Amino acid sequence: MAELKTKPTKQSVTEFLKTVASERRRAEAKVLMQIMRRVTGKRPVMWGPSIIGYGKYHYVYESGREGDWMVTGFSPRKSAMTVYLMAGFSDKQKLLAKLGKHRTSVSCLYINRLDDIDLGILEELIAQDVALMRKKYKTA
Repeated sequence: MAELKTKPTKQSVTEFLKTVASERRRAEAKVLMQIMRRVTGKRPVMWGPSIIGYGKYHYVYESGREGDWMVTGFSPRKSAMTVYLMAGFSDKQKLLAKLGKHRTSVSCLYINRLDDIDLGILEELIAQDVALMRKKYKTA
């Protein structure tokens, strides 16, 4: 079985943020870091070269594949801020309707600019997701 490439690293989050070209994206990352630290009570850890993650859980699929992944996190990508909400979005439609301009995929929330959304709603989405993950998995 192939080893998961994205895993915690020793890379400094502060040093990584210095490499983010956009000053606006760096400032938005700092806002998200405050929210995620407040919600999770965890310190940020780099997962791979570009994801800032909080907490960790162990998963096992029916196929037998297993691994560790962050409970929540984000990546300050050039095209959009990507927020990882690992429990998905099926039960979050009411909050998403109030969030503001965004897109979603399986467990990714894409936000072009934090100015386009309600940060209180975003924090509520993250808190709800983290609570679901902690209920479903043993988290660290």
